[in-house]
Amino acid sequence: MEQQTKGGEYRRGLFAAIGCMTLWGVLPAYWKLLIPIDSRVIIIYRILLVFVSALILALRSFSLKEIFGPVLQDRRMALRFIAAGAIITINWSTYIWAVNAGHIVESSTGYYIEPLMVCLFGIVLFHEKLTKYNLTAMGLALISVVILLIHFRQLPWIALSLALSFSVYSAIKKTVTQPPLISLVYETMFFAPIALVLILGLECTGHGALAVAAPHQIVLLLFCGFITAIPLALFAAAAQKITMFALGLVEYISPTLSLILGILFYHEAVDRVQMFAISLIWVGLIFFSYGEFRTGREASGRAED
Repeated sequence: MEQQTKGGEYRRGLFAAIGCMTLWGVLPAYWKLLIPIDSRVIIIYRILLVFVSALILALRSFSLKEIFGPVLQDRRMALRFIAAGAIITINWSTYIWAVNAGHIVESSTGYYIEPLMVCLFGIVLFHEKLTKYNLTAMGLALISVVILLIHFRQLPWIALSLALSFSVYSAIKKTVTQPPLISLVYETMFFAPIALVLILGLECTGHGALAVAAPHQIVLLLFCGFITAIPLALFAAAAQKITMFALGLVEYISPTLSLILGILFYHEAVDRVQMFAISLIWVGLIFFSYGEFRTGREASGRAED
C-alpha cells in the first residue's frame, strides 16, 4: 500500500513537471507580444504580479495565518526563501531580456545545459547515484560549451547564467517542505514592495508600460503573474516528488519548444557549429535517458521482490 502511494506521488510529480516545462517552452511567444515595453519594466511588473497571483491562488486553500505564520517564525526558512527569490529573479531577468533582444536560441541552449547541471547538483548535494550514463551526458554538455566558447570566442554568458541560476534554484527548492503556492508567496513577498515602488515611480514619470504599450499589451502584462505562478507552482510540486535526475530529464521539453520557436517563428540565425553543439547535448540526453530507464526498471524490480 505504501509503495502504491509513493508511486502515485511520483506520477503526480512527473505530470506536474511535464506541464510546467511545456508552459515554459512556449513562454517566449508571450514575452515577444509585450514588445515595445522595456524588458526591465516587464521584469519589475512580473515580480509584483507573481506575488499577487500566488497569494490569490494560495488563499483558495489556506488562511492568511497558514500562509504567513511559518516563515515569520523561522528566520532560517525566511533566509532560504529570500535566496530562492533573488536567484529566480536573476533567472527571469536574464531570460526576458534575452528573448526580447533576439537570443531565444542561446537561451534554449542554456536550458539544454541546465538539466545536466541539476543532475550534478543532485550528485554533489543530495548524494544521488552517479552512473556512467550521467557522467557521459554531463561530459558531452561540457564539450558543447567548450565548442561554443571557441566558436564565438566569448563566454556564452546568457546560456551559462540561465543554467547556473536555475540549477541553484532547483537545489534550494529540493530542500523546501512548504506547499508549492505558499513557497512561491514567500519567494516573492520580500521583493514585491520594492517592485511596487519602482512601478509607481516609472509610471508617474512616463517611463513605464503605460507610456508605450497598446491596451491589449497592458492586459497581457497584468496576466504575467499568473503565467509565471502556475508553472512555478507545478515545478515546486514536481521538485518535492521526483528525483533530481528525473526532473533534469523532463526539463528538455522546455528548451526544445523554445528552440523551435526561435528558429521557425522568429527566424533567429543558427549556424552549423551551434547545431552541432546542441546535437552533442542531445546525444548526451540519449545516454541520460537510457540510464534513467535502467535505474527505474531496477528499482521496480527490487520493489516487487
